[in-house]
Amino acid sequence: QVHLLESGGGLVQAGGSLTLSCAVSGGTFSTYAMGWFRQAPGKEREFVAASSQSGGSTYYADSVKGRFTFSRDNAKNTVYLQMNSLKPEDTAVYYCAADPQYWRTIYARARSYDYWGQGTQVTVSS
Repeated sequence: QVHLLESGGGLVQAGGSLTLSCAVSGGTFSTYAMGWFRQAPGKEREFVAASSQSGGSTYYADSVKGRFTFSRDNAKNTVYLQMNSLKPEDTAVYYCAADPQYWRTIYARARSYDYWGQGTQVTVSS
């Protein structure tokens, strides 16, 4: 079984920063496409950021471009989401996702990902 565990969520004030981590175990992490998604209460899960299995390509939702940075460390089987200039509208549960079929991953499509973490809450106060 492939397991993903997010951490790093919390409560921050608007304009602050937060870094999320996602540790992956039980699989060949270096061959996975990895993504971050988020879901606010009453809303659908939305794409935030993703990277190819090599980490050579990254993709971001328009709402977070210039503020969030996706990175991955294959040696540590971990991906990160550095979030800067946080806004109240960033408040959501953030999920890490993995797709072993990296060659055909549609990075912004949640259904492309086979494995999901349990989520970590990010709350940004006004």
